[in-house]
Amino acid sequence: MATFEHESWVSAPLDAVWAFHDRADGLVALTPRWANLRVERIVGPDGEPDPDVLDVGSRLELSVRPFGVGPPQRTVSEITARERDGGTAYFRDAMVAGPFPEWEHTHLFYAEGGRTLCRDRIEYRTPTGPLSPVADEVAKAGFEAAFRYRHRALRRHVE
Repeated sequence: MATFEHESWVSAPLDAVWAFHDRADGLVALTPRWANLRVERIVGPDGEPDPDVLDVGSRLELSVRPFGVGPPQRTVSEITARERDGGTAYFRDAMVAGPFPEWEHTHLFYAEGGRTLCRDRIEYRTPTGPLSPVADEVAKAGFEAAFRYRHRALRRHVE
């Protein structure tokens, strides 16, 4: 599988950064408007809709329609791990259905003073067979732009 990593510092305490990532509206706030992200449905680990916190077992059904062109592209992600221990926290989501045959996104947070290091790690496989090495590089370029945007947006919301 291919791997993408991005990290940046946020001038906000871990409590604020962690709370921001607890909710689906945080995901929407980190996504560029041109992607037209819609949260179609969220189901908590207990089967109840719209949980207050995205805990292990929560499923998010999302759609995007980049630039308003074409039919919506749907994905289903599940929170597979979530832990906070003092000045360190992380959660992981896996794509259950969507464009990537394999996708696991780990969101790591490390507190240092009043700041937080935010590190994203995505392990994925593109659906292209023998063209996979080329597709991996194209995907990485797209991820780089998307995560620069996400981390700037995170700073706007929590700093």
